[in-house]
Amino acid sequence: MDNRLSAPGTSPIAGPPPPRRRLRWPRRVLVVALAGGVAAGAVLTLSPRDRRHGTAPAPAAGPRVQAPAAVTFGVPAALPQLTALIGQQEQRVRAQPRDARAWAVLGTAYVERGREAADPASFPKAEQALRTSLRVRGARNTEALDGLAALALARRDFPAAKQYAEQALKASPGRWASYPPVIDAYNGLGDYDAAHKALDKLLGLRTGAAERPAVMARAAAVYRDRGWREDAVAQLTDAAAAARTPAEQAAYLTGLGQLAWERGDLKEALRHFEAALRLEPGRRAALTGRGRTLAALGRTTEALTAYRTALARQPDPEDILELGELYESLGQDRSATAQYAQFRTRVRQAVAAGVDEELLIGRFEADHGDPFEAVERLEEEYRRQPGIEVADALGWALHRAGDDKEALTYASVATDQTKGGGVRSAPYAFHRGIIEGELELSGPARRHLQEALRINPYFSPLRAPEAREALAALGDVPEEPLPAEAP
Repeated sequence: MDNRLSAPGTSPIAGPPPPRRRLRWPRRVLVVALAGGVAAGAVLTLSPRDRRHGTAPAPAAGPRVQAPAAVTFGVPAALPQLTALIGQQEQRVRAQPRDARAWAVLGTAYVERGREAADPASFPKAEQALRTSLRVRGARNTEALDGLAALALARRDFPAAKQYAEQALKASPGRWASYPPVIDAYNGLGDYDAAHKALDKLLGLRTGAAERPAVMARAAAVYRDRGWREDAVAQLTDAAAAARTPAEQAAYLTGLGQLAWERGDLKEALRHFEAALRLEPGRRAALTGRGRTLAALGRTTEALTAYRTALARQPDPEDILELGELYESLGQDRSATAQYAQFRTRVRQAVAAGVDEELLIGRFEADHGDPFEAVERLEEEYRRQPGIEVADALGWALHRAGDDKEALTYASVATDQTKGGGVRSAPYAFHRGIIEGELELSGPARRHLQEALRINPYFSPLRAPEAREALAALGDVPEEPLPAEAP
């Protein structure tokens, strides 16, 4: 595989692994906090009051309630409204520093703004506000616990997210807002049965009109991870129809676009992404999704414009890496190298703000840097939070480092439909097929490469062509030998 874009001081793999070297990237800052999302990237789950059944009066739709609803009803909000809400809450806590709920709303709004704007600098502010809320009200402060669980999810600290979310559930088991964080935490830790059981409990709760779309979006995310794509689409379609603000509807339409992209339906994906952008022109996930889809359609100039627009607004490291790989696939090596340099800078900033970027760093190092460093990082990450994303990345890193036998163990975990999350992923199937090909397991390799291209023929501008080349190199299925004649 071409390593011409490797980081300085690295070289293509050759021979046995060298001794372990000092890691070039800063180690993650393990801060207890996290803010994970639902399928459409989108919900803060902080209830205004602990209610017996987790319901609350539905707010009237409109610009003034759009941002407060994001932290009280799990409704996605646009960045300008979140910024306005933060300003309001900052004034309130200055005037009333013993208002625990105001601190919790402020902290959770910081989490959402940091996640939506790809601005990890908001996360330390969120943690400070949420911990202040805990100090004011005490350990049974479910609003602050929900916010800390959300912050932990945003930082990819799934053990901390699980701890906070379970504390919130223990304090108020009938409160719906604590369920989405605990579901995300279970998924991140690879406990998919627990995630599904938590979803069943969530769906059994009574929820009001304001919360119902967010609950449906949460269900869609779990169904997608279980491989139930039609059910996921149905839930998100209903959530989009029930949405009560443009930002909320845009979030769920973006989720539908991503589901369509994952199954290779470019026309449908583009339709959803563009519909989301008409409602909320600055939604980052819709902009990058549109760029990804346009690139697959061969509309390269438009694709690059969409990516650049997204990154000018919110330079998310994963999006930066994706654009770099698009440039590399186009043979624009100088532009790709510039993107990879920007990626390193943004990742360091995220790590400094307490984000666990080991998975993303491992993916980058495996393909564009030092695979041995990728293995070291991902092995540690898998020990701490063994989700299928990490299993897939570790398997690929081991392959890139030359250990295909061990690599297959982890690639099998990521693609086993009877265990784990059950998600049908073109990149995961591709990784397994390439690894099996290196081990001369021609039948399984052919099957998994075919599966990758059947799921989504456009899954990566760099790797989809590689999958087709590897499949062609394997040749046709050999004919079965004729049975021996009876004597």
